[in-house]
Formats: sequence, structure tokens, C-alpha cells
Amino acid sequence: MSTIVFVTVVRHHASDAELALAPVNGEALLTHTVRGLLALPDLDLVVVAAPERCADLFSAALSGFEERCRIVPGSSLKHAFDTVEKEITGNPVFLVHDALRAFTPPDTVRAVADAVRAGSPFVIPVLPMADTVKVTDAAKVITGTEDRAYLRTAQTPLGFTRETFLSYAGKPSLDGAHTIAGHPDAMRVTNSFELKLAEAIARAGEAEEVL
Repeated sequence: MSTIVFVTVVRHHASDAELALAPVNGEALLTHTVRGLLALPDLDLVVVAAPERCADLFSAALSGFEERCRIVPGSSLKHAFDTVEKEITGNPVFLVHDALRAFTPPDTVRAVADAVRAGSPFVIPVLPMADTVKVTDAAKVITGTEDRAYLRTAQTPLGFTRETFLSYAGKPSLDGAHTIAGHPDAMRVTNSFELKLAEAIARAGEAEEVL
């Protein structure tokens, strides 16, 4: 079963699209994201949903990847799918990946796709919650403690069958997803500290290639 990946800018903040263009080791964060995905041999197509204001800059950052990568202006996941639907044959695994999670290990991406192939219609990588989580009231007073044994931080890529992908594109929700182990390197890169970590990961990867 083949694999299609949709790369999106998850809009937690209006500046997320610009963050995808932040330089990391001499290249845009987005460039690292897509290069890492294309390292998977069974991945057929990467579709990058580019916000209109950044579409040209996204295209420039991904120059050279055109054979297996499409840039679709507009941030809607459904619009991105409609644009490339005619190129999609058979019944592939669909993945949705956050552009800011540039250093998600290939093994994690592959594990998500494999879980869908094994019969899970909706899959998400997660990490256990390490911090103690407190509940506060409107006056900012602590009123309780959440049991972190059942808490997880969600990562991407999300994995889907066609049916669940189209349902998610119409109304995004993580309810009902099967979880697999995530990876610390799959962090969202959103601030100066995380950019420094991303630089270190990128340089470590180059050193491994030289060895």
C-alpha cells in the first residue's frame, strides 16, 4: 500500500507559516521537513499546503523536490486533497504532518503508516507526559492534579485510511485515534531555544552521514 503525505502549517499562531521558513543549518525548516519525508522509499507524494502569503517562499524552499512534491497555495487540507486527487491511485495510506516538526525520525513516520496498514484507521504518535499537571480555577488557584499516567502529548504525522482522512479533513479531531510511540526529536520548532535544538539535530545528522 503506497503513502501520501500532506504537510500543513498547524495554525496555533498566525506566525507559524513564517516559522516554517526559519533558517536551520543554512536551510528553511520546511526544507528539512520535506527532505526527511522523501527519504522514505515507499512515499509516493508529498503535498505541501502553503498559506497564500508564503506560497512563493515555500516553493523556493522546496526547489529541487518537484518530482515527488507538490505545492498547493491555500492552507485548507481539503483544498490540498482536491487539488491532487486525480494523481492519487489505489487506496494509499494518508499522512498529515506538521511542517514545524522537521526532525521527526523516518522510523516514526514509517511506524504510523505501518499501523494503518495493519488495520488501524486513525493513528497518532504520542509521548508520555513528563511534567506534573495542575488544574487551576478562574482565580489562578490550584484546585487539583491530573493523573499524568493517562496524559500524552500528541505529535505528527497523523495516519489515516482514505475514509478517516476525508472525515478528518472535514472536521479535525483526534478523538478515537490509536496511539503509537512518538519521539523527542519530533518536537514543534517554534522558539529560539527549539531552533537551537533543531540546529544541533541537523548537524548531528550531517555528522552521521559523513561517518
